Amino acid sequence: MSGITAPDETPTAPPSLKTFLALALGSAGVVYGDIGTSPLYAFKESISHLRGPGGALAPADVTGVVSLMFWALMVIVTLKYVLILMRFDNRGEGGTLSLMALVQRAGGRGAGLVMLIGMLGAGLFLGDAMLTPAVSVLSAVEGLRIIDGLSGRIDPFIVPIALAVIVALFAVQRRGTGGVGRWFGPVCVVWFVVLAVLGVRSIVEAPEILWALDPSRGFEVLRGHPGLAALILGSVFLTVTGAEALYADMGHFGRKPINATWFALVFPCLTLNYLGQGALVLSDAEAAESPFFLLAPEWFQLPLVALATAATVIASQAVISGAFSLTQQAVQLGLLPRLTLRPTSEHHAGQIYAPQVNWILLLGVTALVLGFGSSSGLASAYGISVVGAMITSSILAVVAIHRLHKRSILVSLLVFLPFLLVEAGFLAANLMKVAHGGYIPLLMAAGLIFVMWTWTRGRARLARAEQSDLDVADVAAMLKARPPMRARGTAVFLAADPGKVPSSLLHNLKHNQVLHERVVLLTVKTVRRPRVSDADRVEIHEPAPGFTALTLTFGYMETPDVTRGLALARARGLKFDIMKTSFFVSRRSLVLRPRKGLAQVQDRLFAYLLRNSERAADYFRVPPSRVVELGAQVSI
Repeated sequence: MSGITAPDETPTAPPSLKTFLALALGSAGVVYGDIGTSPLYAFKESISHLRGPGGALAPADVTGVVSLMFWALMVIVTLKYVLILMRFDNRGEGGTLSLMALVQRAGGRGAGLVMLIGMLGAGLFLGDAMLTPAVSVLSAVEGLRIIDGLSGRIDPFIVPIALAVIVALFAVQRRGTGGVGRWFGPVCVVWFVVLAVLGVRSIVEAPEILWALDPSRGFEVLRGHPGLAALILGSVFLTVTGAEALYADMGHFGRKPINATWFALVFPCLTLNYLGQGALVLSDAEAAESPFFLLAPEWFQLPLVALATAATVIASQAVISGAFSLTQQAVQLGLLPRLTLRPTSEHHAGQIYAPQVNWILLLGVTALVLGFGSSSGLASAYGISVVGAMITSSILAVVAIHRLHKRSILVSLLVFLPFLLVEAGFLAANLMKVAHGGYIPLLMAAGLIFVMWTWTRGRARLARAEQSDLDVADVAAMLKARPPMRARGTAVFLAADPGKVPSSLLHNLKHNQVLHERVVLLTVKTVRRPRVSDADRVEIHEPAPGFTALTLTFGYMETPDVTRGLALARARGLKFDIMKTSFFVSRRSLVLRPRKGLAQVQDRLFAYLLRNSERAADYFRVPPSRVVELGAQVSI
């Protein structure tokens, strides 16, 4: 199956070997940071359900659990994501919202349902963005318990230490990930090598663990413990948390470097470590209390805790950066109100900082750490949001095959049916966690979907209320018959439709009775592809004498920059002096009609979101000294 690209996309030259290796190194930290820290807690939680009186464990159960973990990595990560799903790129970008935009560009029925699935995937991903830092950092800090001299005395300080690490992580987000990011890849490479070395060291002492590579061993442990099967699968799923990052971060590194890092480094190292943890427990059942840290010799345990903490910080940074990128996509696609999005790098467009999202995530992560108090407690809530996001991407992939490859819906479904069945099994297992904290990510997703639904619905109603039925040509004819006073310079009015007269222009004529010598109707359009070349950025035409319609087009991964767009327009022949140009922007004040029930709640929420969204002039990077805001009341 070939990659999905737009027909007019210009092929790019393959990167040099040096660039390819640099991208592969970077992906080791950003892309695989989350899944790479799963060994800290995944095996420990999975095997805990099978411990008998006195902590006894049957060797077949240990081998079976490791077998389930290995084949989860093989089926979900290797086959679905690395070999199939990552070929569905929207001009090089991946992730649930990118896939949603790709499907919507293909047309067809059910646009509302496709958008709802995309919203659900986005909401579940943001739930994961809160859970990952909490469970990862806590699990790393808990490694201090096995250090001689700290056992029993460190417990009261576990949560405060974890919170200190988390607060410091979120506090430095405004500085961007560029400087710290250079260390992500090398640190994670060291981390994965240590995982492999510790695993091999243990496998040598109990080589019978290699029977775990036989998939039948996994089925046997489930068949032997039918009452515990759901609990076991729910914990085994922790092995593949972070797999969605492979797809979401594809635009930052490219499919081939990410794939090469998986096959050459991450997959073999994770496999060796899980086999090593199983071998350790086969040799000593008491090691199941903390199998990861007990893999290390005593002299290396404290450095391992430090390295694990660094790895979990990197894993947390990866999902935080992913949350920022997803927020940018959602804003550009019209699913969320305008939020403050600050670029943190002059060289990498994808590196942004979203302060509102950052502090919301910090509050959520802090509440989770204080509420659950341990990684084991958080593991009961972890997983359900991840498997939900995986299922949404599988469903969207089925629709993409149907619409883009022109296959029947039955054939499209059959391609992903094995993955959907496996993910449905994991979902059923994780639903057991709902009563034990799993409701938290579901509530997060439901809340975000409600906000997105409210915003899209409110925007549509607001657009209808503000819609002007006057064509530019009709207004030009009226002005020619009764010419107003003319002011020198250029007036730029933001217009949703370049063919219609914006309400801000009508308000200016009504109250000021004046019109500038040159009138530019500026429309900022976001298309459903990640980026737009400068050659396609600007469109200029004259709908009527004295009026110029200027359309600036941006991709959903770009930050709209009107100032730069105007510079491109000037090069195309649009003559104006920026110091003699005024930008007229409407500042709406909503008047809500009396409504009942959920509709009233949505109206009030939409009014709150609109009131607190970033000013249009700031968001579109209009020169602040040239902005004129015109207030207007709108009834919806």
